[in-house]
Amino acid sequence: MYALPTAIAVTGPDLVLSSPDRHTPSAAVLQCAARPPGAYSLDQSLTEMHTLIEHHGYVVVLCPASAPAAVTHRLHAIRSVLESDRIAVLRSDLPPLGIAVLALQLRQLSICDFSPGVLASAARLLSHYIYAGALLGSVAKLDRVPVTLQSHAKSWMPGAQFAVLATPRPELVKVTGDGEAHLQGPGFGTKLLYAPGRIAADWVTTTLAPAWGTQGVEEARLPAESARWWATNKLVEFAAAIPDISVLYQLVSSVRREDCHWCGLELIGDRCAFCAAPLPPPGERPVQQARALTPQGPRLRPAGASPGRGPTALPRGAT
Repeated sequence: MYALPTAIAVTGPDLVLSSPDRHTPSAAVLQCAARPPGAYSLDQSLTEMHTLIEHHGYVVVLCPASAPAAVTHRLHAIRSVLESDRIAVLRSDLPPLGIAVLALQLRQLSICDFSPGVLASAARLLSHYIYAGALLGSVAKLDRVPVTLQSHAKSWMPGAQFAVLATPRPELVKVTGDGEAHLQGPGFGTKLLYAPGRIAADWVTTTLAPAWGTQGVEEARLPAESARWWATNKLVEFAAAIPDISVLYQLVSSVRREDCHWCGLELIGDRCAFCAAPLPPPGERPVQQARALTPQGPRLRPAGASPGRGPTALPRGAT
Protein backbone atom coordinates (compact mmCIF):
# COMPACT_ATOMS: atom_id res chain seq x y z
CA MET A 1 0.00 0.00 0.00
CA TYR A 2 1.14 3.53 -0.80
CA ALA A 3 0.71 6.22 1.83
CA LEU A 4 -0.56 8.84 -0.63
CA PRO A 5 -3.47 8.57 -3.10
CA THR A 6 -2.92 8.21 -6.83
CA ALA A 7 -1.40 11.44 -8.16
CA ILE A 8 -3.52 13.53 -10.54
CA ALA A 9 -1.17 15.56 -12.74
CA VAL A 10 -1.90 18.39 -15.19
CA THR A 11 0.12 20.20 -17.83
CA GLY A 12 -0.28 23.74 -16.53
CA PRO A 13 -0.80 25.59 -13.20
CA ASP A 14 -4.04 27.22 -14.40
CA LEU A 15 -5.63 23.75 -14.67
CA VAL A 16 -5.49 23.40 -10.87
CA LEU A 17 -8.68 24.62 -9.19
CA SER A 18 -8.68 25.33 -5.46
CA SER A 19 -9.58 22.37 -3.25
CA PRO A 20 -13.20 22.48 -1.98
CA ASP A 21 -12.12 21.06 1.39
CA ARG A 22 -9.00 20.17 3.35
CA HIS A 23 -9.24 16.50 2.34
CA THR A 24 -8.98 16.97 -1.43
CA PRO A 25 -5.33 16.86 -2.53
CA SER A 26 -3.97 19.32 -5.04
CA ALA A 27 -2.87 18.33 -8.53
CA ALA A 28 0.76 17.96 -9.53
CA VAL A 29 1.79 20.46 -12.21
CA LEU A 30 4.26 18.75 -14.54
CA GLN A 31 7.04 21.22 -15.24
CA CYS A 32 8.14 19.15 -18.23
CA ALA A 33 4.83 20.09 -19.88
CA ALA A 34 4.20 23.52 -18.36
CA ARG A 35 7.56 25.07 -19.27
CA PRO A 36 8.57 26.15 -22.78
CA PRO A 37 10.31 23.54 -24.98
CA GLY A 38 13.96 23.20 -24.05
CA ALA A 39 13.53 24.86 -20.65
CA TYR A 40 13.31 21.51 -18.85
CA SER A 41 15.73 18.73 -19.73
CA LEU A 42 14.77 15.10 -20.22
CA ASP A 43 16.73 14.15 -17.09
CA GLN A 44 14.77 16.70 -15.05
CA SER A 45 11.53 15.40 -16.55
CA LEU A 46 12.41 11.81 -15.67
CA THR A 47 13.30 12.78 -12.11
CA GLU A 48 10.04 14.70 -11.74
CA MET A 49 7.91 11.76 -12.86
CA HIS A 50 9.96 9.17 -10.96
CA THR A 51 9.46 11.17 -7.75
CA LEU A 52 5.69 11.21 -8.26
CA ILE A 53 5.64 7.46 -8.81
CA GLU A 54 7.79 6.84 -5.73
CA HIS A 55 5.45 8.90 -3.54
CA HIS A 56 2.07 7.95 -5.01
CA GLY A 57 2.53 4.61 -6.76
CA TYR A 58 0.52 5.67 -9.83
CA VAL A 59 0.20 8.90 -11.82
CA VAL A 60 -2.78 9.97 -13.96
CA VAL A 61 -1.84 12.81 -16.33
CA LEU A 62 -4.59 14.95 -17.90
CA CYS A 63 -3.40 16.58 -21.11
CA PRO A 64 -5.56 18.81 -23.36
CA ALA A 65 -6.00 17.40 -26.86
CA SER A 66 -5.18 20.92 -28.06
CA ALA A 67 -1.74 20.89 -26.41
CA PRO A 68 1.26 21.11 -28.77
CA ALA A 69 2.46 17.77 -30.11
CA ALA A 70 5.78 18.31 -28.33
CA VAL A 71 4.01 18.08 -24.96
CA THR A 72 2.42 14.70 -25.63
CA HIS A 73 5.61 13.40 -27.24
CA ARG A 74 7.56 14.34 -24.10
CA LEU A 75 5.02 12.63 -21.81
CA HIS A 76 5.10 9.40 -23.82
CA ALA A 77 8.90 9.55 -24.01
CA ILE A 78 9.09 9.79 -20.22
CA ARG A 79 6.79 6.80 -19.85
CA SER A 80 8.84 4.81 -22.35
CA VAL A 81 12.24 5.62 -20.83
CA LEU A 82 11.04 4.84 -17.31
CA GLU A 83 9.48 1.63 -18.66
CA SER A 84 6.65 2.27 -16.24
CA ASP A 85 3.12 0.95 -16.49
CA ARG A 86 2.13 3.21 -13.60
CA ILE A 87 1.69 6.33 -15.74
CA ALA A 88 -1.60 7.00 -17.55
CA VAL A 89 -1.50 9.82 -20.12
CA LEU A 90 -5.08 10.86 -20.87
CA ARG A 91 -5.69 13.30 -23.72
CA SER A 92 -9.02 15.07 -23.28
CA ASP A 93 -11.16 16.90 -25.83
CA LEU A 94 -12.73 19.00 -23.08
CA PRO A 95 -12.08 22.75 -23.22
CA PRO A 96 -9.40 23.94 -20.76
CA LEU A 97 -11.74 24.93 -17.92
CA GLY A 98 -13.57 21.63 -18.36
CA ILE A 99 -10.25 19.78 -17.97
CA ALA A 100 -9.57 21.73 -14.77
CA VAL A 101 -12.98 20.64 -13.46
CA LEU A 102 -12.33 17.01 -14.46
CA ALA A 103 -8.97 17.13 -12.69
CA LEU A 104 -10.70 18.42 -9.55
CA GLN A 105 -13.25 15.58 -9.66
CA LEU A 106 -10.49 12.98 -10.03
CA ARG A 107 -8.62 14.62 -7.14
CA GLN A 108 -11.76 14.29 -5.01
CA LEU A 109 -12.18 10.62 -5.95
CA SER A 110 -8.49 9.83 -5.43
CA ILE A 111 -9.03 9.71 -1.66
CA CYS A 112 -11.83 7.15 -2.04
CA ASP A 113 -11.32 3.37 -2.25
CA PHE A 114 -11.02 3.23 -6.04
CA SER A 115 -8.05 1.43 -7.51
CA PRO A 116 -5.73 3.44 -9.82
CA GLY A 117 -7.14 1.70 -12.91
CA VAL A 118 -10.75 2.55 -12.06
CA LEU A 119 -9.84 6.13 -11.14
CA ALA A 120 -8.00 6.70 -14.43
CA SER A 121 -10.67 5.13 -16.61
CA ALA A 122 -13.36 7.12 -14.76
CA ALA A 123 -12.09 10.23 -16.53
CA ARG A 124 -13.91 9.22 -19.73
CA LEU A 125 -17.14 8.59 -17.83
CA LEU A 126 -17.05 11.85 -15.88
CA SER A 127 -16.29 13.86 -19.03
CA HIS A 128 -19.80 13.08 -20.28
CA TYR A 129 -21.30 14.82 -17.24
CA ILE A 130 -19.37 18.08 -17.66
CA TYR A 131 -21.20 20.82 -19.57
CA ALA A 132 -18.36 22.97 -20.87
CA GLY A 133 -18.70 25.98 -23.14
CA ALA A 134 -18.08 29.67 -23.55
CA LEU A 135 -19.63 33.01 -24.33
CA LEU A 136 -17.70 34.26 -27.38
CA GLY A 137 -17.35 37.62 -29.06
CA SER A 138 -16.39 35.91 -32.31
CA VAL A 139 -16.70 32.48 -33.91
CA ALA A 140 -14.93 33.48 -37.13
CA LYS A 141 -11.99 31.15 -36.45
CA LEU A 142 -13.66 28.57 -34.21
CA ASP A 143 -13.08 25.05 -35.55
CA ARG A 144 -13.74 22.84 -32.50
CA VAL A 145 -17.53 23.25 -32.64
CA PRO A 146 -19.59 23.20 -35.88
CA VAL A 147 -20.22 26.79 -37.04
CA THR A 148 -22.66 27.65 -39.82
CA LEU A 149 -21.87 30.17 -42.57
CA GLN A 150 -24.62 32.39 -41.18
CA SER A 151 -22.95 32.40 -37.75
CA HIS A 152 -19.62 33.19 -39.39
CA ALA A 153 -21.20 36.17 -41.11
CA LYS A 154 -22.91 37.42 -37.94
CA SER A 155 -19.61 37.08 -36.10
CA TRP A 156 -18.27 40.10 -37.96
CA MET A 157 -21.09 42.35 -36.68
CA PRO A 158 -19.96 44.76 -33.92
CA GLY A 159 -21.01 43.60 -30.47
CA ALA A 160 -22.13 40.14 -31.59
CA GLN A 161 -21.96 37.40 -28.97
CA PHE A 162 -22.45 33.65 -29.20
CA ALA A 163 -23.23 31.06 -26.54
CA VAL A 164 -21.36 27.86 -27.36
CA LEU A 165 -21.52 24.44 -25.74
CA ALA A 166 -18.62 22.12 -26.59
CA THR A 167 -19.50 19.10 -24.46
CA PRO A 168 -21.33 16.82 -24.00
CA ARG A 169 -23.25 17.86 -27.17
CA PRO A 170 -21.95 20.67 -29.40
CA GLU A 171 -24.34 23.59 -29.71
CA LEU A 172 -24.04 27.21 -30.86
CA VAL A 173 -26.63 29.99 -30.58
CA LYS A 174 -26.44 33.76 -31.05
CA VAL A 175 -27.15 35.86 -27.98
CA THR A 176 -29.87 38.38 -28.88
CA GLY A 177 -29.93 42.01 -27.87
CA ASP A 178 -32.09 41.27 -24.82
CA GLY A 179 -29.76 38.45 -23.71
CA GLU A 180 -31.90 35.56 -24.94
CA ALA A 181 -30.00 32.39 -25.90
CA HIS A 182 -30.94 28.86 -24.91
CA LEU A 183 -28.32 26.17 -24.39
CA GLN A 184 -29.41 22.64 -23.45
CA GLY A 185 -28.28 22.28 -19.84
CA PRO A 186 -27.70 19.35 -17.48
CA GLY A 187 -30.63 17.44 -16.01
CA PHE A 188 -28.90 17.00 -12.64
CA GLY A 189 -27.45 19.18 -9.92
CA THR A 190 -24.29 21.07 -10.87
CA LYS A 191 -22.08 23.93 -9.80
CA LEU A 192 -21.09 26.47 -12.46
CA LEU A 193 -17.53 27.78 -12.76
CA TYR A 194 -16.79 30.65 -15.10
CA ALA A 195 -13.55 32.31 -16.17
CA PRO A 196 -13.84 35.76 -17.77
CA GLY A 197 -11.60 36.87 -20.61
CA ARG A 198 -11.99 40.17 -22.47
CA ILE A 199 -15.79 40.42 -22.35
CA ALA A 200 -18.22 40.84 -19.44
CA ALA A 201 -19.48 37.73 -17.67
CA ASP A 202 -22.99 39.08 -16.91
CA TRP A 203 -24.79 36.75 -19.34
CA VAL A 204 -23.17 33.69 -17.81
CA THR A 205 -23.91 34.63 -14.19
CA THR A 206 -27.38 36.21 -14.57
CA THR A 207 -28.90 34.30 -17.50
CA LEU A 208 -27.17 30.95 -18.01
CA ALA A 209 -26.73 29.97 -14.36
CA PRO A 210 -30.44 30.49 -13.43
CA ALA A 211 -31.58 28.77 -16.66
CA TRP A 212 -29.50 25.72 -15.81
CA GLY A 213 -30.60 25.76 -12.16
CA THR A 214 -27.04 25.54 -10.88
CA GLN A 215 -26.46 25.03 -7.18
CA GLY A 216 -23.73 27.66 -7.05
CA VAL A 217 -21.61 29.97 -9.19
CA GLU A 218 -17.90 30.56 -8.71
CA GLU A 219 -15.33 32.57 -10.64
CA ALA A 220 -12.07 30.92 -11.70
CA ARG A 221 -8.90 31.98 -13.47
CA LEU A 222 -9.02 31.75 -17.26
CA PRO A 223 -6.60 29.02 -18.40
CA ALA A 224 -3.81 30.15 -20.73
CA GLU A 225 -4.91 27.56 -23.30
CA SER A 226 -8.48 28.92 -23.52
CA ALA A 227 -7.87 31.68 -26.07
CA ARG A 228 -6.23 29.19 -28.42
CA TRP A 229 -8.88 26.51 -27.86
CA TRP A 230 -11.76 28.96 -28.57
CA ALA A 231 -9.79 30.90 -31.24
CA THR A 232 -10.47 34.27 -29.59
CA ASN A 233 -9.61 36.14 -26.40
CA LYS A 234 -13.06 37.76 -26.36
CA LEU A 235 -14.66 35.09 -24.22
CA VAL A 236 -16.01 33.92 -20.90
CA GLU A 237 -15.42 30.20 -20.46
CA PHE A 238 -17.75 28.18 -18.24
CA ALA A 239 -18.19 24.61 -17.03
CA ALA A 240 -21.05 23.07 -15.03
CA ALA A 241 -20.28 19.82 -13.21
CA ILE A 242 -21.27 17.63 -10.28
CA PRO A 243 -19.64 19.08 -7.14
CA ASP A 244 -20.74 16.44 -4.60
CA ILE A 245 -18.13 13.74 -3.98
CA SER A 246 -20.79 11.28 -2.78
CA VAL A 247 -22.64 11.56 -6.11
CA LEU A 248 -19.39 11.22 -8.06
CA TYR A 249 -18.50 8.16 -5.99
CA GLN A 250 -21.85 6.50 -6.63
CA LEU A 251 -21.71 7.28 -10.36
CA VAL A 252 -18.31 5.61 -10.78
CA SER A 253 -18.97 2.71 -8.41
CA SER A 254 -22.25 1.82 -10.18
CA VAL A 255 -20.41 0.92 -13.40
CA ARG A 256 -19.26 -2.67 -13.91
CA ARG A 257 -15.56 -3.25 -13.31
CA GLU A 258 -13.34 -5.56 -15.31
CA ASP A 259 -9.71 -6.65 -15.00
CA CYS A 260 -7.34 -5.67 -17.78
CA HIS A 261 -6.16 -8.88 -19.47
CA TRP A 262 -2.78 -7.28 -20.19
CA CYS A 263 -1.64 -5.46 -17.04
CA GLY A 264 -4.17 -6.79 -14.54
CA LEU A 265 -5.46 -3.41 -13.33
CA GLU A 266 -9.17 -2.85 -12.77
CA LEU A 267 -10.98 -0.71 -15.29
CA ILE A 268 -14.40 0.57 -16.29
CA GLY A 269 -15.28 1.06 -19.92
CA ASP A 270 -13.68 -0.69 -22.85
CA ARG A 271 -9.98 0.19 -22.55
CA CYS A 272 -7.31 0.28 -19.86
CA ALA A 273 -6.15 3.83 -19.18
CA PHE A 274 -2.63 2.71 -18.22
CA CYS A 275 -1.60 0.18 -20.87
CA ALA A 276 -4.25 1.13 -23.49
CA ALA A 277 -5.20 -2.54 -24.00
CA PRO A 278 -8.81 -2.88 -25.20
CA LEU A 279 -11.25 -5.03 -23.29
CA PRO A 280 -11.77 -8.39 -25.04
CA PRO A 281 -15.23 -9.17 -26.51
CA PRO A 282 -17.71 -10.46 -23.88
CA GLY A 283 -17.34 -14.09 -24.96
CA GLU A 284 -13.57 -13.98 -24.51
CA ARG A 285 -13.44 -12.44 -21.04
CA PRO A 286 -12.50 -14.60 -18.06
CA VAL A 287 -15.20 -15.21 -15.47
CA GLN A 288 -14.78 -12.80 -12.56
CA GLN A 289 -16.03 -12.87 -9.04
CA ALA A 290 -18.77 -10.31 -8.50
CA ARG A 291 -17.59 -7.34 -6.48
CA ALA A 292 -19.83 -6.02 -3.74
CA LEU A 293 -20.58 -2.33 -4.14
CA THR A 294 -21.58 -0.42 -1.05
CA PRO A 295 -23.76 2.57 -1.99
CA GLN A 296 -22.59 5.77 -0.36
CA GLY A 297 -24.51 8.98 -0.85
CA PRO A 298 -27.24 9.80 -3.39
CA ARG A 299 -27.30 8.01 -6.74
CA LEU A 300 -27.20 10.06 -9.92
CA ARG A 301 -29.66 8.82 -12.52
CA PRO A 302 -28.77 10.03 -16.03
CA ALA A 303 -31.54 11.71 -17.97
CA GLY A 304 -33.79 9.09 -19.55
CA ALA A 305 -33.00 6.29 -17.11
CA SER A 306 -36.03 4.64 -15.55
CA PRO A 307 -36.58 5.11 -11.78
CA GLY A 308 -35.11 2.39 -9.61
CA ARG A 309 -32.65 1.26 -12.25
CA GLY A 310 -29.08 2.38 -11.72
CA PRO A 311 -26.67 2.62 -14.64
CA THR A 312 -24.86 -0.63 -15.37
CA ALA A 313 -22.73 0.64 -18.22
CA LEU A 314 -21.15 3.80 -19.51
CA PRO A 315 -23.52 6.34 -21.11
CA ARG A 316 -23.84 6.46 -24.87
CA GLY A 317 -20.55 7.55 -26.38
CA ALA A 318 -18.51 6.98 -23.21
CA THR A 319 -17.02 3.63 -24.22
